[in-house]
Amino acid sequence: MLYVSTRNDNEKASPSQAILKGLAEDGGLFVPEQIPVLDIPVEKLAEMTYQETAYEVMKLFLTDFTEEELKTCIRNAYDEKFDTEEIAPLVKAQDVNYLELFHGATIAFKDMALSILPHLMITSARKNQVKNDIVILTATSGDTGKAALAGFADVEGTKIIVFYPKDGVSPVQQKQMVTQKGDNTLVVGINGNFDQAQTGVKQMFSDKELGKLMKESGYQFSSANSINIGRLVPQIVYYVYACARMIKSGEIKNGESMNVVVPTGNFGNILAAFYAKNMGIPVGKLICASNENKVLYDFFRTGTYDRNREFILTSSPSMDILISSNLERLIYRIAGNDAEKNSSLMKELQESGTYEITEEMKERLSVFYGNYASEPETAAVIREIYQETGYIIDTHTAVAAAVYQKYKSETGDDTKAVIASTASPYKFARSVMTAIDRKYENRPDFELIDELETISGVKVPQAIEDIRTAPVRHKTVCEVEEMQSVVKKFLNI
Repeated sequence: MLYVSTRNDNEKASPSQAILKGLAEDGGLFVPEQIPVLDIPVEKLAEMTYQETAYEVMKLFLTDFTEEELKTCIRNAYDEKFDTEEIAPLVKAQDVNYLELFHGATIAFKDMALSILPHLMITSARKNQVKNDIVILTATSGDTGKAALAGFADVEGTKIIVFYPKDGVSPVQQKQMVTQKGDNTLVVGINGNFDQAQTGVKQMFSDKELGKLMKESGYQFSSANSINIGRLVPQIVYYVYACARMIKSGEIKNGESMNVVVPTGNFGNILAAFYAKNMGIPVGKLICASNENKVLYDFFRTGTYDRNREFILTSSPSMDILISSNLERLIYRIAGNDAEKNSSLMKELQESGTYEITEEMKERLSVFYGNYASEPETAAVIREIYQETGYIIDTHTAVAAAVYQKYKSETGDDTKAVIASTASPYKFARSVMTAIDRKYENRPDFELIDELETISGVKVPQAIEDIRTAPVRHKTVCEVEEMQSVVKKFLNI
């Protein structure tokens, strides 16, 4: 299996090289030359553990890893760091199955991939005789940062630098990042939004002068964002696993389709579901749920991607994104794997902030449905599900639940659905508790967390207990244009 850049057919890499590079040299994203077909029947997968499922899926994408290497990476990633043996349990509420992806060390779905990425990266470095230290450079809208920090902290031969929008994450997300231990970690708040942080990181990746300076100093950049295929491939696993569990529990019959609903900003999580579908997993509709930053909803409705709009801070901050990086992988595919066509569209996006796809490309998007939920709709669905079932979901999952209700009322489609539940409600306790009852509005954060434990019956996760009294270790704040100098200072170059 080789990986090719979405902007240049001639730039190819082995799986381990693609993981190490993160981003292609021309600024494109690595995609597999073809999506492999799952070579094991779903009813057999239904009898497998999460770890066994991960091996069956990932071996098809990471073909230059030996069986022992890949199984070691999987074993080291999906262990007691997760607070449930199933790793990704399915929970039913209101006749919908919630795929809980937040049982890892940082209580968000990013753990599903970021707990294995450091192991994949170190194995890749050994394979390619890399002598440089790997510098993980990442922008975060809240969850990737902490999950990446947790994965790479004190990993020999690596350093990790995370930029986040100082006023654009939840209090718990911020506290999780700024209290991070590890001599090889740096967390930086920027006076700007996530898109500006992400653009700044991408510019450093493609800066040839900076790359040369890094090399001379014994460093090389890689990414922990979902632009790295080492992030994307592990995400495919949980959709395969969810389908197998749905069959095992009798929710769907073998061969019957299930719809998948994903709250998404950067498009990586729903792209993983699209890849699972293309591997042969019986996924019906891919329901793309946006918050009030509804650039993806508008794109699916009109075929025009337009980031020239107001950036809105919402109660689902991990989705407060106007440049959905992973959408490029889908654009490349619906353009008929035409790197030249994709490259020209991405150039338009960079120069004018907008691009329009052809009618033929639009037809290839028929498996997707896009919609969005407003802030009042998001709060209302949290309250409704709690009052009817006692089950409490976070704000991002609520965006997906609200959009799924719209999809059902619009289409009448009663195909069984799986909603990707992307974060623990504890991570967004203030927004969640206020949605349930306005009386919680002015309570202190940790008082709300204790109250959430009382009404949900779910124990406060260790990730939250850890930050109650943890000292702040990272106090750096910078302007967007200062990002590169902050990196150079940390690396002493």
